[in-house]
Amino acid sequence: MSGAVGQAQSSGVWQQTWDFFTDGTHWSGPNGIPTKLGEHVSVSAYALLLALALAIPVGLYCGHARRLGFLAINVAGLGRAVPSLAILGLAEQAFGIGFTPTFLALFALALPPLVTNTYVGVTEVDRELVEAARGSGLSGRQLLWRVELPLAAPLILSGVRTAAVQVVATATLGSVVAFGGLGFYIISGLPSGNYGEVVAGAVLVALLALLTEGLFALLQRVVTPAHLRRSRRTRVTRAAPGEVFATGPAPAL
Repeated sequence: MSGAVGQAQSSGVWQQTWDFFTDGTHWSGPNGIPTKLGEHVSVSAYALLLALALAIPVGLYCGHARRLGFLAINVAGLGRAVPSLAILGLAEQAFGIGFTPTFLALFALALPPLVTNTYVGVTEVDRELVEAARGSGLSGRQLLWRVELPLAAPLILSGVRTAAVQVVATATLGSVVAFGGLGFYIISGLPSGNYGEVVAGAVLVALLALLTEGLFALLQRVVTPAHLRRSRRTRVTRAAPGEVFATGPAPAL
Protein backbone atom coordinates (compact mmCIF):
# COMPACT_ATOMS: atom_id res chain seq x y z
CA MET A 1 0.00 0.00 0.00
CA SER A 2 2.71 2.44 1.01
CA GLY A 3 4.70 1.47 -2.09
CA ALA A 4 1.75 2.32 -4.33
CA VAL A 5 1.30 5.67 -2.59
CA GLY A 6 4.99 6.47 -2.98
CA GLN A 7 4.90 5.54 -6.67
CA ALA A 8 1.86 7.73 -7.21
CA GLN A 9 3.55 10.66 -5.47
CA SER A 10 6.68 10.17 -7.57
CA SER A 11 4.60 10.12 -10.75
CA GLY A 12 2.88 13.29 -9.60
CA VAL A 13 6.20 15.07 -9.08
CA TRP A 14 7.45 14.16 -12.53
CA GLN A 15 4.15 15.26 -14.04
CA GLN A 16 4.49 18.60 -12.21
CA THR A 17 8.04 18.90 -13.55
CA TRP A 18 6.84 18.26 -17.09
CA ASP A 19 4.04 20.77 -16.64
CA PHE A 20 6.56 23.33 -15.39
CA PHE A 21 8.70 23.06 -18.51
CA THR A 22 5.74 23.05 -20.90
CA ASP A 23 4.08 26.07 -19.29
CA GLY A 24 4.80 29.09 -21.49
CA THR A 25 4.66 31.50 -18.55
CA HIS A 26 7.86 29.95 -17.19
CA TRP A 27 9.77 30.99 -20.32
CA SER A 28 9.12 34.71 -20.14
CA GLY A 29 8.94 37.56 -17.63
CA PRO A 30 11.18 38.42 -14.66
CA ASN A 31 10.82 34.93 -13.17
CA GLY A 32 11.14 33.10 -16.48
CA ILE A 33 13.84 30.54 -17.18
CA PRO A 34 15.85 32.77 -19.59
CA THR A 35 15.99 35.57 -17.01
CA LYS A 36 17.00 33.30 -14.14
CA LEU A 37 19.52 31.51 -16.36
CA GLY A 38 21.08 34.87 -17.24
CA GLU A 39 21.34 35.80 -13.56
CA HIS A 40 22.90 32.45 -12.73
CA VAL A 41 25.46 32.61 -15.53
CA SER A 42 26.35 36.25 -14.88
CA VAL A 43 27.17 35.88 -11.17
CA SER A 44 29.08 32.65 -11.89
CA ALA A 45 31.09 34.28 -14.68
CA TYR A 46 31.95 37.39 -12.67
CA ALA A 47 33.09 35.31 -9.68
CA LEU A 48 35.19 33.00 -11.86
CA LEU A 49 36.77 35.85 -13.83
CA LEU A 50 37.82 37.76 -10.73
CA ALA A 51 39.16 34.56 -9.16
CA LEU A 52 41.15 33.91 -12.33
CA ALA A 53 42.56 37.44 -12.29
CA LEU A 54 43.82 36.94 -8.73
CA ALA A 55 44.67 33.23 -8.53
CA ILE A 56 46.52 32.69 -11.81
CA PRO A 57 49.17 35.42 -11.26
CA VAL A 58 49.68 34.27 -7.64
CA GLY A 59 50.06 30.64 -8.70
CA LEU A 60 52.39 31.52 -11.57
CA TYR A 61 54.63 33.65 -9.37
CA CYS A 62 54.83 31.12 -6.54
CA GLY A 63 55.45 28.24 -8.94
CA HIS A 64 58.07 30.07 -10.98
CA ALA A 65 59.91 31.55 -7.98
CA ARG A 66 59.51 28.38 -5.87
CA ARG A 67 58.48 30.59 -2.97
CA LEU A 68 55.38 31.09 -0.83
CA GLY A 69 53.60 28.18 -2.50
CA PHE A 70 52.60 26.52 0.77
CA LEU A 71 51.26 29.82 2.13
CA ALA A 72 49.34 30.71 -1.05
CA ILE A 73 47.70 27.29 -1.32
CA ASN A 74 46.65 27.24 2.32
CA VAL A 75 45.30 30.80 2.31
CA ALA A 76 43.32 30.08 -0.86
CA GLY A 77 42.17 26.81 0.70
CA LEU A 78 40.17 28.73 3.27
CA GLY A 79 37.55 29.17 0.57
CA ARG A 80 37.16 25.40 0.50
CA ALA A 81 37.42 24.89 4.25
CA VAL A 82 34.76 27.45 5.17
CA PRO A 83 31.28 26.38 3.96
CA SER A 84 29.91 28.57 1.17
CA LEU A 85 26.68 29.01 3.12
CA ALA A 86 28.65 30.46 6.04
CA ILE A 87 30.46 32.90 3.74
CA LEU A 88 27.12 33.80 2.23
CA GLY A 89 25.65 34.54 5.66
CA LEU A 90 28.61 36.66 6.76
CA ALA A 91 28.61 38.59 3.49
CA GLU A 92 24.89 39.20 3.84
CA GLN A 93 25.46 40.77 7.26
CA ALA A 94 28.14 43.04 5.82
CA PHE A 95 26.70 43.93 2.40
CA GLY A 96 23.00 43.09 2.52
CA ILE A 97 21.09 40.73 0.28
CA GLY A 98 21.37 40.23 -3.46
CA PHE A 99 24.32 40.00 -5.84
CA THR A 100 27.28 40.92 -3.60
CA PRO A 101 27.09 38.14 -0.96
CA THR A 102 26.45 35.56 -3.68
CA PHE A 103 29.41 36.83 -5.69
CA LEU A 104 31.77 36.78 -2.69
CA ALA A 105 30.82 33.22 -1.69
CA LEU A 106 31.42 31.96 -5.24
CA PHE A 107 34.66 33.92 -5.56
CA ALA A 108 36.04 32.30 -2.40
CA LEU A 109 34.97 28.86 -3.66
CA ALA A 110 36.76 29.31 -7.00
CA LEU A 111 40.16 30.29 -5.58
CA PRO A 112 41.53 26.95 -4.21
CA PRO A 113 41.58 24.84 -7.41
CA LEU A 114 42.88 27.78 -9.45
CA VAL A 115 45.80 28.61 -7.14
CA THR A 116 46.67 24.96 -6.48
CA ASN A 117 46.60 23.77 -10.10
CA THR A 118 48.51 26.79 -11.38
CA TYR A 119 51.23 26.39 -8.76
CA VAL A 120 51.52 22.62 -9.23
CA GLY A 121 51.41 22.93 -13.03
CA VAL A 122 54.41 25.28 -13.07
CA THR A 123 56.43 23.38 -10.47
CA GLU A 124 55.93 20.08 -12.32
CA VAL A 125 57.56 21.36 -15.52
CA ASP A 126 60.69 19.28 -16.20
CA ARG A 127 63.60 20.95 -14.39
CA GLU A 128 66.08 19.86 -17.05
CA LEU A 129 64.01 21.62 -19.67
CA VAL A 130 63.84 24.74 -17.52
CA GLU A 131 67.59 24.76 -16.95
CA ALA A 132 68.23 24.23 -20.66
CA ALA A 133 65.99 27.19 -21.50
CA ARG A 134 67.70 29.31 -18.86
CA GLY A 135 71.10 28.28 -20.24
CA SER A 136 70.06 29.41 -23.72
CA GLY A 137 69.75 32.96 -22.40
CA LEU A 138 66.06 33.27 -21.60
CA SER A 139 65.21 35.73 -18.86
CA GLY A 140 62.94 34.76 -15.96
CA ARG A 141 59.94 36.38 -17.63
CA GLN A 142 60.66 34.74 -20.99
CA LEU A 143 61.14 31.39 -19.29
CA LEU A 144 57.75 31.67 -17.61
CA TRP A 145 55.82 32.73 -20.72
CA ARG A 146 57.60 30.60 -23.33
CA VAL A 147 58.29 27.40 -21.42
CA GLU A 148 56.59 27.00 -18.05
CA LEU A 149 53.16 28.47 -18.81
CA PRO A 150 52.55 26.54 -22.08
CA LEU A 151 53.52 23.25 -20.42
CA ALA A 152 51.47 24.02 -17.31
CA ALA A 153 48.40 25.12 -19.32
CA PRO A 154 46.61 21.72 -19.32
CA LEU A 155 46.77 21.43 -15.53
CA ILE A 156 45.80 25.08 -15.10
CA LEU A 157 42.77 24.55 -17.32
CA SER A 158 41.89 21.48 -15.27
CA GLY A 159 41.71 23.78 -12.24
CA VAL A 160 39.61 26.30 -14.17
CA ARG A 161 37.26 23.50 -15.19
CA THR A 162 36.89 22.30 -11.60
CA ALA A 163 36.32 25.83 -10.30
CA ALA A 164 33.75 26.63 -13.00
CA VAL A 165 31.63 23.54 -12.31
CA GLN A 166 31.75 24.13 -8.54
CA VAL A 167 30.74 27.76 -8.97
CA VAL A 168 27.85 26.99 -11.32
CA ALA A 169 26.52 24.27 -9.03
CA THR A 170 26.86 26.39 -5.87
CA ALA A 171 25.36 29.56 -7.35
CA THR A 172 21.94 28.14 -6.45
CA LEU A 173 22.61 29.39 -2.90
CA GLY A 174 22.17 32.94 -4.16
CA SER A 175 18.43 32.55 -3.85
CA VAL A 176 18.83 32.21 -0.09
CA VAL A 177 19.83 35.89 -0.01
CA ALA A 178 17.23 36.93 -2.61
CA PHE A 179 19.62 37.12 -5.55
CA GLY A 180 17.80 34.89 -7.99
CA GLY A 181 19.38 32.55 -10.47
CA LEU A 182 18.16 29.03 -11.13
CA GLY A 183 18.07 28.37 -7.40
CA PHE A 184 15.01 30.62 -7.33
CA TYR A 185 12.86 27.67 -8.45
CA ILE A 186 14.19 25.44 -5.68
CA ILE A 187 13.73 28.03 -2.94
CA SER A 188 10.25 29.09 -4.12
CA GLY A 189 9.04 25.54 -4.69
CA LEU A 190 9.93 24.11 -1.29
CA PRO A 191 7.65 26.25 0.96
CA SER A 192 4.65 25.75 -1.31
CA GLY A 193 5.22 22.02 -1.68
CA ASN A 194 5.58 22.37 -5.45
CA TYR A 195 8.22 19.67 -5.80
CA GLY A 196 7.87 19.67 -9.56
CA GLU A 197 9.30 23.20 -9.56
CA VAL A 198 12.07 22.08 -7.19
CA VAL A 199 13.01 19.19 -9.50
CA ALA A 200 12.87 21.50 -12.52
CA GLY A 201 15.29 23.91 -10.85
CA ALA A 202 17.64 21.05 -9.96
CA VAL A 203 17.51 19.72 -13.52
CA LEU A 204 18.33 23.14 -14.97
CA VAL A 205 21.33 23.56 -12.65
CA ALA A 206 22.57 20.04 -13.42
CA LEU A 207 22.30 20.64 -17.18
CA LEU A 208 24.17 23.94 -16.89
CA ALA A 209 26.92 22.29 -14.82
CA LEU A 210 27.25 19.46 -17.35
CA LEU A 211 27.43 21.96 -20.20
CA THR A 212 30.12 23.91 -18.35
CA GLU A 213 32.07 20.72 -17.71
CA GLY A 214 31.87 19.72 -21.38
CA LEU A 215 32.93 23.12 -22.72
CA PHE A 216 35.98 23.36 -20.45
CA ALA A 217 36.91 19.73 -21.13
CA LEU A 218 36.86 20.52 -24.85
CA LEU A 219 38.92 23.67 -24.29
CA GLN A 220 41.43 21.71 -22.21
CA ARG A 221 41.78 19.14 -25.00
CA VAL A 222 42.28 21.83 -27.64
CA VAL A 223 44.94 23.64 -25.60
CA THR A 224 46.86 20.47 -24.67
CA PRO A 225 49.38 19.53 -27.38
CA ALA A 226 48.91 16.07 -28.88
CA HIS A 227 52.25 14.76 -27.58
CA LEU A 228 51.33 15.81 -24.03
CA ARG A 229 47.95 14.09 -24.30
CA ARG A 230 49.71 10.89 -25.31
CA SER A 231 52.26 11.17 -22.51
CA ARG A 232 49.48 11.61 -19.92
CA ARG A 233 47.69 8.42 -20.92
CA THR A 234 48.14 5.50 -18.61
CA ARG A 235 50.77 3.05 -19.76
CA VAL A 236 49.65 -0.54 -19.37
CA THR A 237 52.22 -3.32 -19.04
CA ARG A 238 51.15 -6.94 -19.16
CA ALA A 239 53.29 -8.87 -16.69
CA ALA A 240 51.69 -12.29 -17.15
CA PRO A 241 48.51 -13.78 -18.58
CA GLY A 242 45.59 -12.37 -16.64
CA GLU A 243 47.72 -9.79 -14.79
CA VAL A 244 47.73 -6.16 -15.88
CA PHE A 245 49.59 -3.42 -14.04
CA ALA A 246 48.94 0.23 -14.85
CA THR A 247 51.63 2.84 -14.36
CA GLY A 248 51.59 6.48 -15.29
CA PRO A 249 51.61 10.04 -14.07
CA ALA A 250 49.58 10.97 -11.02
CA PRO A 251 46.10 12.31 -11.82
CA ALA A 252 45.70 16.05 -12.11
CA LEU A 253 44.51 17.88 -9.05
